[in-house]
Amino acid sequence: MPSLPTLPFIKKKEKEVVPPQEVRMTIFEHLGELRKRLMISVVAIVIGAIIVYIFFVPLLHVMSEPYQQLKHRKLIATGVADQFLVRIQVAGYGGFVLAFPVVLWQVWRFVTPGLNPKEKKYAVPFVLSSIVLFVLGGVVGWLTLRPALGFLLGAGGNQVVSAITASSYVKLVALIIVAFGLSFEFPILLVFLLLARVINTRQLRRRRRIAFVGILVFAAVITPSQDPYSLFLMALPMYIFYEASIIIGRVLKR
Repeated sequence: MPSLPTLPFIKKKEKEVVPPQEVRMTIFEHLGELRKRLMISVVAIVIGAIIVYIFFVPLLHVMSEPYQQLKHRKLIATGVADQFLVRIQVAGYGGFVLAFPVVLWQVWRFVTPGLNPKEKKYAVPFVLSSIVLFVLGGVVGWLTLRPALGFLLGAGGNQVVSAITASSYVKLVALIIVAFGLSFEFPILLVFLLLARVINTRQLRRRRRIAFVGILVFAAVITPSQDPYSLFLMALPMYIFYEASIIIGRVLKR
């Protein structure tokens, strides 16, 4: 039986493939987006600071415990307004720590328009891993605090009696925790640069010695206590993260 002729006016409608369009923003739109992300981050930090301000007393008790166990004395205040200023100080540092996940998310949202769809899918892993590493770094910094204090307060021998002000002590503790938390973000930075193809694993392998020296210098500069315990416990994980980033970069290539 002969096949029926195909009518010329009956055509199968093909789906039109619309190529993905790149989102391009003007300089003023970039500035507006940056302002929006900064405002959200500032609001989050202020809310976190208010929460820390309310729970200041138990938080200060926990923070001062390593010093009290080491020296068996309390922190001092030398001015009338010092106790209030210490409370504001703790609230400011604590607000930043509590708001850190929000700040990270805002940073990612600001960078996202310049990334392709393949890179955008790493948003959630990027934020979650950054939070975990920041918390891990803060915990390591806290564990480093007591030996660091023992080294610093015992450097003068028995002839020197330490009377530490609450302000200087709180600043030291907060900076140690924040410094360790930020230093533990090192692998996130390396993986991001690998994904953006700014660097590759071959370059990382070739520059191991330079990276090791650079990490030591960075740890020596960023540790606020300047003691050998903090330097070692910051530099060692950072170099381990460096080697781990090389392995992660190889996996991402596959």
